[in-house]
Amino acid sequence: QVQLVESGGGLVQPGGSLRLSCAVSGNFFTINHMGWYRQAPGKEREWVARINSDGTTSVADSVKDRFTISRDNAKTTAYLHMKYLKPEETAVYLCNANVQPAPIPFRYDYWGQGTQVTVSS
Repeated sequence: QVQLVESGGGLVQPGGSLRLSCAVSGNFFTINHMGWYRQAPGKEREWVARINSDGTTSVADSVKDRFTISRDNAKTTAYLHMKYLKPEETAVYLCNANVQPAPIPFRYDYWGQGTQVTVSS
């Protein structure tokens, strides 16, 4: 069973910074990519950033130059570094991991429970 646990959310003032973490645990063969999404009340889930197994990254245009994604050396924890946060970015931030459970050509998407980020003065 694969589990994702996010942490690092909270209340931050406009213009402030936060770092979110997502740790993957359990039995699996490899993690293909990890990503961050966010969902504000009454809105659809929005993709934010992704990091691939080779370390390449991509971020949504709306957060470019403000958010970056990284991971630890073990490649099982991903981080979302957010700066210059805006009130409209208040949302639940969710972590996603695309995982191969064994050396077979099947991949599964797993999700964390989400962490609340509130940007307010």
